[in-house]
Amino acid sequence: MEQTLRLMAVHAHPDDESSKGAATMAKYVADGVEVLVVSCTDGERGDVLNPALKNDPEILRNLPEVRRREMAKAQQILGVRHIWLGFVDSGLPEGDPPPPLPEGCFALEPLEVTTEALVRVIRDFRPHVMTTYDESGGYPHPDHIMCHTVSMSAFAAAGDQGAYEQAGQAWQPLKIYYNQTLTKARIMAYHDAMEAAGLESPYSEWIARWADRGERAITTKIECADYFALRDQALLAHATQVDPDGTWFKVPLRMQQQIWPTEDFEAALSYVPIPALESDLFAGLGTPEQASALATSGDLQIAYDGRKEAR
Repeated sequence: MEQTLRLMAVHAHPDDESSKGAATMAKYVADGVEVLVVSCTDGERGDVLNPALKNDPEILRNLPEVRRREMAKAQQILGVRHIWLGFVDSGLPEGDPPPPLPEGCFALEPLEVTTEALVRVIRDFRPHVMTTYDESGGYPHPDHIMCHTVSMSAFAAAGDQGAYEQAGQAWQPLKIYYNQTLTKARIMAYHDAMEAAGLESPYSEWIARWADRGERAITTKIECADYFALRDQALLAHATQVDPDGTWFKVPLRMQQQIWPTEDFEAALSYVPIPALESDLFAGLGTPEQASALATSGDLQIAYDGRKEAR
């Protein structure tokens, strides 16, 4: 008999899991949910973003291994399981026009190759719910966009035993969500609260750039303010990627908890109906036993397709 619900969070690089949905994952872990983070790449082409570590000789010599250790520390803090999907970081091309992506990188892998790899993980872990990025990737990094593409492809294929037969027994996740943590509404709320308190907002430039930015359809708000401190600890574990004096930490924790105590998600596809505003990623799935029976029933119809609204 199934005893636990399972959540899989698919991310492009190590550190993404700690900046997107980390408090939600920590909350579910505390509630007895089994959570698996999938990192599609090792992040080996990332820059060192912490000024204090830019000239560290070990980091300069072996950034991939350092980032693996950082991920292990963040994993321990959040209490999640973790797996590397094994693809090569594409890097963020810069220039006008940008240079071509490096040969063999994640963003250039054939979709059937990346899909098969993630289908294997899905069929082994058997998640009831998945999270990933929307079609923009959250920001236009090629690995984030590819992470969206492969997540949606694997979500569709995992329940079809005729697809990737060698990748294990069919298992259909019942919902997939997009992380929508950094919405314009949330950033504006923080900005206004900082100014009202007589503090300098770190978001003025962001807001100026976002003048014409629309908002996504938030369907799900997870109350997780009690886990914001744990989220920050996990983020700081990625020491090469995070400036402890940077924007992430300018808004006082207590203010964040009071102003916006949720992490927000957008339902993309679901085999159960999605109400107007959910407070639980597992809403509508019933007990673990009922959810697992549904995931293996082989006779499912999409009940909610939020992608139609996004278009």
